[in-house]
Amino acid sequence: MDIFQALILGLVEGLTEYLPVSSTGHLLLTQRLLGIESGEASNAFAISIQAGAILAVLGLYRLRVQQMVLGFVGRHPDGRRLAMHLIAAFIPAAILGLILEKLIKKFLFGGGAWGLWPIVAAWFVGGVAILVVSAARRQRGIAPTAGLSLEGLTLKMSVFIGVAQCLAMWPGVSRSLITIVGGVLAGLSIPAAVEFSFLLGVITLGAATAKDLLDSGTTMIAAYGWPAIAVGFIAAWVSAVLAVKWMVSYLQSHGMAIFGWYRIILAIAITAWLLWSK
Repeated sequence: MDIFQALILGLVEGLTEYLPVSSTGHLLLTQRLLGIESGEASNAFAISIQAGAILAVLGLYRLRVQQMVLGFVGRHPDGRRLAMHLIAAFIPAAILGLILEKLIKKFLFGGGAWGLWPIVAAWFVGGVAILVVSAARRQRGIAPTAGLSLEGLTLKMSVFIGVAQCLAMWPGVSRSLITIVGGVLAGLSIPAAVEFSFLLGVITLGAATAKDLLDSGTTMIAAYGWPAIAVGFIAAWVSAVLAVKWMVSYLQSHGMAIFGWYRIILAIAITAWLLWSK
């Protein structure tokens, strides 16, 4: 992997990590288009540069993070409550991820036994799901801001979102999509669901990044070197800041239908490409 390829992958990671379009699916597709061989090192790189996207959210939501830190030392009850809800939402995916990790990488990742087809299918199904939910809310006259704020979140709702997050282990589903939709179905407003999804992503992505660095960090560094990793990290950080700011602003007055159409069009385009390239 050269510096240019690392830059492209970092930009793709940052732009898609928190949008409901699946960063994993986009990264695996981009690796294939760039001619990067799928394997332990490339998979570890794709996951490790998530650290840049994590840093972006920590910076943008630093006040929430500060509240949670103060909550653990008994100085901010609301911050402690939110932190406990995030932990409760994280546990289901953490447990299931450890159990299914090898099977997921073997069959569902882009270089696995089924190639890109599981990702394409998830893009299409996820797109249809977004359009169905968006249409239902529009027909009922529900505004994007309608629903509970994070202060109204209950432990039961948090666990529901956490269980829903498990579906994102299938590449292409999108962790952001499933947790935002899960939050909305649980009763949160779209802005509150988005914020909870972003904060939950810090824990979930942080754990995945740390695990992959421990398991495959040495292999990744030996294959690509520190300069490529640094470029990917910085590109992911900067592009994630821009993507998150845009998405938060956009969803204040718009629904999520645009992401549904994007996923469906992308799935059709990649299906045509895969069939053509046979």
